[in-house]
Amino acid sequence: QVQLVESGGGLVQAGGSLRLSCAASGGIFSINVMGWYRQAPGKQRELVAAITSGGNTNYADSVKGRSTISRDNAKNTVNLQMNSLVPEDTAVYYCNLQQWRWAATKVHNDYWGQGTQVTVSS
Repeated sequence: QVQLVESGGGLVQAGGSLRLSCAASGGIFSINVMGWYRQAPGKQRELVAAITSGGNTNYADSVKGRSTISRDNAKNTVNLQMNSLVPEDTAVYYCNLQQWRWAATKVHNDYWGQGTQVTVSS
């Protein structure tokens, strides 16, 4: 069973920085995508940033230029460094793992961590 454990959330002032970490364990395949999503109260969950096992990255426009996602494939960890935080960044941040396996056909699996709260005060 895949498990994702997040850490690093907390309360910060606008303009501050935060580093989120996620450790994955279990049946992790070599080729996968790990990323961070966030969900603010009353809003849908949205992608913040993602990174493939090959190192390709994708960022939401709202965080592009002030956030950096990185990973350690050997340790199956992913980090999100967020700078210049704004109140709009306030949300529960979830670590995500997506990977594909072959059964009768290609099967997509999507795993989530428990979430870590990020609160940015104005």
